[in-house]
Amino acid sequence: MSEQVSAAGREEAKLRSIPASWLYWIAGICGFATGIVGAVFHLAVDTLFQWPLWLIEKLDFGPLAIAAAAGIGAAGVLLAYLLTRYVAPEAAGSGVPEVEGALQGLRAVRWQRVLPVKFVGGLLALSTGLVAGREGPTIHMGAAIGAFLGDRLRLAQPEFHTLLASGAAAGLAAAFNAPLAAVLFVIEETRREFTYTFRSYVSVIAASAASAFGMELVGGTAPTLRIVTSALPLLMLPVFMLLGVALGVLGELFNRGILLALDARAAAFKRAPFVYPILVGAAVGVLAIAMPVAVGGGEMLIPGLVQANLPLKILLMIAVLRFVGTMASYPVGVPAGIFSPLLTLATAVGLLAGALLEVGMAHTSLPIPPLLTAGFAVAAMGGLFSGTIRAPLVGVVLVVELTGSYELILPIMVTCVTAHVVAQAVGGRPIYEVLLERSMRLEGHAPRRPSDETSSPVGIDKAP
Repeated sequence: MSEQVSAAGREEAKLRSIPASWLYWIAGICGFATGIVGAVFHLAVDTLFQWPLWLIEKLDFGPLAIAAAAGIGAAGVLLAYLLTRYVAPEAAGSGVPEVEGALQGLRAVRWQRVLPVKFVGGLLALSTGLVAGREGPTIHMGAAIGAFLGDRLRLAQPEFHTLLASGAAAGLAAAFNAPLAAVLFVIEETRREFTYTFRSYVSVIAASAASAFGMELVGGTAPTLRIVTSALPLLMLPVFMLLGVALGVLGELFNRGILLALDARAAAFKRAPFVYPILVGAAVGVLAIAMPVAVGGGEMLIPGLVQANLPLKILLMIAVLRFVGTMASYPVGVPAGIFSPLLTLATAVGLLAGALLEVGMAHTSLPIPPLLTAGFAVAAMGGLFSGTIRAPLVGVVLVVELTGSYELILPIMVTCVTAHVVAQAVGGRPIYEVLLERSMRLEGHAPRRPSDETSSPVGIDKAP
């Protein structure tokens, strides 16, 4: 088949269901392939992103190096934009809304186009230093691999959707080496679209585990985010609730900022859309050699930020730069995720909050617990994730898996749940849900707006 079977075409075609044991093996193959593809993608991005060091070594830091960096950044982002716009427009952004749309029957996963465009376009964009995450491309590529297997094996819709979700989970597992969080991400993020049965649930687990195995075979390309922390007094839980309140508000501001940036970019560059990628790429290229902490996904910066004991003004500057950089980068229209920028922004905010608390406690007789700022940074990562993505359980597990901070599970839970509740209270909605609705609206469609109250439960026992 030259193109993926559409939703209507799949209903008319002669499709088949398969035994659960076969589905598990196919999901495992999907996950293993996604792990390898994701690892190669990450290695390629990390390798190409060494160009700022090479440029400084060859040209020193001067006008010529700045001009060259601007040119490299502009060329890389522009090429990624043109490839995405004219070959596979659905490959722009993180890809998670597209996967959710496919599970709802609103989107067709054109894997023949998505796979190469997401890989090459993501490689070009992320290696320039765009403030975006690599997990978005791997999630979408994993779903595309699942769609490829579902099409080639001519599987019925339930099995096809299972492979889509399994591939998406495998993509997240490959990005962060967090297979448990990847499974929970599918459960929590696609709770409205995905039909849960024991066979689909086990398939997602098999794909996530196989992805982590495939990624490790290539060389273990997931970022090392281990952070040294210590248990904090339970009497400090109310302080983490306050942190969650602030992160819930910040998460909603982040979501609204993304939407405003998308609309502003579309309006301002309607006649010459290619100008925006050139401007952002040039700015990112210059920052890549002048201020590296302001560019890239930022996940590799997190351990260093925690250990550096930076002044309050520097932490505030980093937080502002990362926020503005994400707002400028995501609307470009290239393959790019938001997980990594979120985690880096949250780290800076958490360190800032922890440092302010230490200053306040220093003026009292209260003892300052050891590694307090590190604990706040870890909790903030989960809190901002929950306030933006609106998946508190994933926020808790993802942060614990990434940092190894098991002794902080209770503070992290308090922060994540509080951020989730506050974001909902101020009118916030999950960012991926809003992005999907926006894209459908621009195409002239009006998808039903789901709500937490009307979402279907996770009924894993309603089918064999």
